Amino acid sequence: MNFPKDPVMLLSVVNTALRDYYKSFEELVEDNEVDGDDIIARLASIDYHYNPEKNQFK
Repeated sequence: MNFPKDPVMLLSVVNTALRDYYKSFEELVEDNEVDGDDIIARLASIDYHYNPEKNQFK
């Protein structure tokens, strides 16, 4: 899966993937072999944080 650099587009891609394909953020990171800390930091830059209970960034 390609992850966009733009944080707003990244938010959309990640939340859609979490909703449709993955039970957790960790599963998404492992399956796509991406740097989860980088994704977390980019989404935090627009004040979005992972909520494991909802399995989405809010």
